Amino acid sequence: MNYKKFYPTAVALYFTYFIHGIGASILGQYKQDFASMWGAKVLEDGTFDVSMVVSVIAALGLGRLISLPFSGPISDKFGRRISGIIGVICYALYLGGIVFSPNMAVGYAFAIIGGVANSFLDTCVTPSCMEIFPENGSVANMFTKFSMSIAQFALPFGIGFVASSALPFRTIFIVAAVAIAIDGLLIAFLPFPKVDTTEGKETKKEVKKEKMKFTPASIALICIGFTSSSTFMIWLNCNQELGKLYGLADPSKIQSFYAIGTFCAILVSSVLINKGLKAARILIIYPAISAAMLIAIYFIRIPSICLVGGFVLGYAAAGGVLQLCVSTANEMFPKDKGKITSIVMIASSVANYTIISFASYLIKVGGAVNGPINVVLLNIVVTVIGVLLAVYVNIENDKMEKANKVA
Repeated sequence: MNYKKFYPTAVALYFTYFIHGIGASILGQYKQDFASMWGAKVLEDGTFDVSMVVSVIAALGLGRLISLPFSGPISDKFGRRISGIIGVICYALYLGGIVFSPNMAVGYAFAIIGGVANSFLDTCVTPSCMEIFPENGSVANMFTKFSMSIAQFALPFGIGFVASSALPFRTIFIVAAVAIAIDGLLIAFLPFPKVDTTEGKETKKEVKKEKMKFTPASIALICIGFTSSSTFMIWLNCNQELGKLYGLADPSKIQSFYAIGTFCAILVSSVLINKGLKAARILIIYPAISAAMLIAIYFIRIPSICLVGGFVLGYAAAGGVLQLCVSTANEMFPKDKGKITSIVMIASSVANYTIISFASYLIKVGGAVNGPINVVLLNIVVTVIGVLLAVYVNIENDKMEKANKVA
């Protein structure tokens, strides 16, 4: 098959993740604006209590959690295009609606719609890109993260431009909503690879018996979807308060360092994978680096550590670990790519909702001083668990490979 005809489709799909990069992090950048708009209480230092905004951010995970059980089967049964169009429509609604929400409850509802959008894009873009680039599926999937990183690197500059031009903070949300809607029109008409449903009628019963058999290693891999997401989601949405606590003059710079780290990780990881490094090995190495960095952040409480931490965590936590986890899971279940993507992303969504909700609680209880520190401790614990899970997955994979060679 000539896959080059699908390259424009891949560009349009990657662009949805560019917008997702904005949608996933922009609420964290405008927490004070939303807290003011939704009537949050004023703290002693004159800022607003942002815990309600963090709770709304967590609702993105709830939306994913609600929709992922059926977004994967829809993608496998009705095609990637349908899943992508649903995702685009929901994302436009989320971006356009949340900035005009009169209170937290309405904002929460639109955040759930944003989570639904994310799940349908996950189950469209990930399988599609792996099908468009069959020889480099893991690398192709990592470039979804690259698209997000470009957006997250540019976002602080966009925020600065909006502020210096005296434009309302809603500007970026509206522009992003319009952009993804236009991209959705392209997705509706561009060609997609045919989903592999070639099994004959006489073999369908056998396929049903064989598919989706979960081993302890595959369950551990799904759990890595939880831990890897927790590491970067906690940092992405709570680093501003930590930067202020440590005396960083402009905490928004953390976002740019974070995005640069993610760029570097994706490029370096792509080269390493093409040279033969197993994706499963990266699932150990990068979370271990993240854990070490978080421990350093906890003990070295100076402004510059936040910038260094932003880069390192952008590299090691957000630099494609979740995407490599999904790719590895897709390889385990090649006939159920949409479903296994849904399952791993369900674990990611549980993290997004439960861990970010818990982080919101820690911020509210701990206040401006203890809250950010307690969030770092939470992140250390979750990340270390992820390292242990990855070690187990690698041990089991090595055993399986040896067994196959002997056979």
